[in-house]
Amino acid sequence: MTDQFQHPDYYLLDELLSDEHKMIRDATREWVKRSVSPIIEDFAQRAAFPQHLVKEMGEVGLFGPYVPEEYGGAGLDHISYGLMMQEVERGDSGIRSTCSVQSSLVMFPIYAYGSEEQKQKFLPKLATGEYLGSFGLTEPNFGSNPGGMTTNFVEDGDDIILNGAKMWISNSPFCDIAVVWAKNEAGRIKGVIVERGMEGFTTPETHNKWSLRASATGELVFDNVRVPKTNILPGRDGLGAPLSCLDSARFGIAWGALGAAMDCYDTALRYSKERIQFGKPIAAFQLQQKKLAEMITEITKAQLLTWRLGHLKNEGRATSAQISMAKRNNVEIALKIAREARQMLGGMGITGDFSIMRHMMNLESVVTYEGTHDIHLLITGLDITGENAFV
Repeated sequence: MTDQFQHPDYYLLDELLSDEHKMIRDATREWVKRSVSPIIEDFAQRAAFPQHLVKEMGEVGLFGPYVPEEYGGAGLDHISYGLMMQEVERGDSGIRSTCSVQSSLVMFPIYAYGSEEQKQKFLPKLATGEYLGSFGLTEPNFGSNPGGMTTNFVEDGDDIILNGAKMWISNSPFCDIAVVWAKNEAGRIKGVIVERGMEGFTTPETHNKWSLRASATGELVFDNVRVPKTNILPGRDGLGAPLSCLDSARFGIAWGALGAAMDCYDTALRYSKERIQFGKPIAAFQLQQKKLAEMITEITKAQLLTWRLGHLKNEGRATSAQISMAKRNNVEIALKIAREARQMLGGMGITGDFSIMRHMMNLESVVTYEGTHDIHLLITGLDITGENAFV
């Protein structure tokens, strides 16, 4: 079907955006309508990753847009990045995941903690999509508790020998490099850039997913992989290093999930005006109006949340807990809106003729990755009470 999306703006929030923000958002939206919407249902049904979009995403500036121009980025602010992720996830959560991993989990740590040599070597190729990256933190036995990781390395001359495994890794089957977090012999967590082709490094794909079906998911397996010490990120170590990357990704997800919610609302609103039952559009019935009114209310609140968070991030004042709250809230309201919208479309809501069921299945992954719903509640709880409920 033709992509007829029109974004809801009940509180005239466009007036709070700069002309540059609106231009960037609209350009991303046009790319989604042109390159993602016409193909995404087919790829999702086939559980295939539209790999040809990677180069396009590089061409339209979706990779590392806040990275300075000298390293291949566009030097944009964080609101611009958020608006881009909003539009991309409006198209599909899996495609936004590719952008988030590349930008926030691969380019960000190399830019923030990498050596000048590492920045020059990897960032420009990641920005154009010549290289696709992945991020290795989650392990088979360590998800919400990443500090318990067992992936490790030992020094051997000018190299390290890396062993272990990571799972649930977006982009892994096709990645050219992976930013991997592992413990050294002293038990200190370090970031290591592992490159495709290094002996003992494999990336088996994860199959049989009901969610993020148009995204490539897999494992990162390290069997005595020899990596030069020059590939260790020198700027920061400890668990705080990968968690800072998650902050950047969660920020993008807060905007992205809002995009999925907006798409579901827009689809349900349009359908309700066209679908006739009992001699009138279903939009004329009270219960359908209740659903739509609650959707636009939650979307408006989430728009205000992300806009304010974007300003705080631009000023360097956004806390991890604030980002956590926005991620949890916006994914939760997106899931609820997707489910209500699906009901409004009746049987048509489960078909690939509309985007809603795909969004709903995708969001079941988004509510889990980058910190589960429950973990984010505990992050807020710790922040407001000072009491740690994790242990």
